[in-house]
Amino acid sequence: MSYIDGFVIAVPTAKKQEFIEFACRSDSIFTELGATRVVECWADDVSEGEVTDFPKSVQANADESVVFSWIEWPDKKTRDAAMQTMMSDDFSDERMNPKKNPMPFDGSRLIYGGFKPVVEL
Repeated sequence: MSYIDGFVIAVPTAKKQEFIEFACRSDSIFTELGATRVVECWADDVSEGEVTDFPKSVQANADESVVFSWIEWPDKKTRDAAMQTMMSDDFSDERMNPKKNPMPFDGSRLIYGGFKPVVEL
């Protein structure tokens, strides 16, 4: 069964195109390392909740939009091997160099995690 890495971040709304360009440069690394799909989604119909919601989860400011993303892997073993490669001292891909491809968002407010699907239709 597949394995999913999920992400939620706040991106300055004025930097939408910059974010798209950042993602286009960096996301292909995941597919090169075995991911079957990478999806980046810009908030379109995200309601404010009474207790919690997507914007609150990443402390989004009024001038920021929420991005919801996921990476599909064929299995956890492939994902773990890809992450090990990316975190190794030998990995020096320019697309992950913050000087050449800076993140257009505050990475300290990024929420991420790995998920085992329990239902796939």
